[in-house]
Amino acid sequence: MTGIADVRELVTRNLRQSGIFIAFIAIVVLFSILNPNFLSPGNLTNIILQYSYILILAIGMVIVIIAGHIDLSVGSLVALTGAVSATVVIQGGSPWWMGVLAAMVVGLLAGAWQGFWVAFVGIPAFIVTLAGMLMFRGLTYLVLDNISLSPFGGTYYQIANGFQNGLFGGPGYDVFTLVIFAIAVVGYAVSQWRARQAKVAYQQAVESLPAFIVKIVLVGAVVMWFAYQLAQSRGLPNVLILLAALIIIYTLVTQKTVFGRHVYAIGGNLSAAQLSGVKVRKVNFFIFVNIGFLASIAGIVYSSRSNGAQPGAGNMFELDAIAACFIGGAAVTGGVGRVTGAMIGGLIMAVMSNGMQLMGVDQSTQQVVKGLVLLLAVAFDVYNKRRAGTR
Repeated sequence: MTGIADVRELVTRNLRQSGIFIAFIAIVVLFSILNPNFLSPGNLTNIILQYSYILILAIGMVIVIIAGHIDLSVGSLVALTGAVSATVVIQGGSPWWMGVLAAMVVGLLAGAWQGFWVAFVGIPAFIVTLAGMLMFRGLTYLVLDNISLSPFGGTYYQIANGFQNGLFGGPGYDVFTLVIFAIAVVGYAVSQWRARQAKVAYQQAVESLPAFIVKIVLVGAVVMWFAYQLAQSRGLPNVLILLAALIIIYTLVTQKTVFGRHVYAIGGNLSAAQLSGVKVRKVNFFIFVNIGFLASIAGIVYSSRSNGAQPGAGNMFELDAIAACFIGGAAVTGGVGRVTGAMIGGLIMAVMSNGMQLMGVDQSTQQVVKGLVLLLAVAFDVYNKRRAGTR
């Protein structure tokens, strides 16, 4: 018999995931009260543009953390891939796409380099990526010869600064943006309905139909409100399209593929995964190849956003990405985490940074607050595990 769970039961059962959603909503409400401009169309657009590269890094980082590893090199790799792209496009005068391709190749090679030492030599990822952080930063200085390169201009600049708007017109707002988000809401509703039906077929507990409908309506209303804010500003950012595509792809990869199941198996119980026939070395290798690739995408986006490359680019990005994953529900011991959770964690970091900047909070205080939020998130994870262990 199918169990019909009420809202309270579902929230309690999924406390790790529901907690971050509640925290995110509370933080947004707080800053909107403290500063009326926080939810303005222009500021919401700026949040997307300013923190998109951290969210891209968090997608790769959460996979690394689920497998029980850590990567300290992604900030330096962002700088290196941006530097290579700038050298090819600005110094070399090559087309924008050659700069993008060069950055991606460097990211893949760097990921393969680190994956080799972790997967096949057996050196802990902490040590390998710490070495990578130093090496890639040094290579960045060599590539740029200790100077900044700018500007990119043209199509490369539009990667992170361009918008899709005006295709359908609109009286004071961009209809195209609203249409795209409406399609996304319909897709979300269909996927949630199919997931609910699958649980019913396997006689798993699901929320009541009225609660399910309320959830879909609330999510749709929030998404369309957000879309309307973007439509009133400059339309649909190119970087948001890129980010949405990555989120969809990697959610499917982690939840629906053999590779994704093997990543969770390795992080959950390495010995059991080995005994089950999981090719641990191969999976670990491609985990680092993947994050090297995503670091190159983040490097392209960041250099495009900055309209140039600097030797100090990407500083502390790895810590922001790691914090986003842990705040988003990833477990320190591995085996637990979701791409969507990492995105919410990244958005919490972005909203806090943006909100405190609007309030004029100095940088030192911002760092203290971020540190406290990260500590509380991990403490919450530890508390949940202890509570589950006592049942």
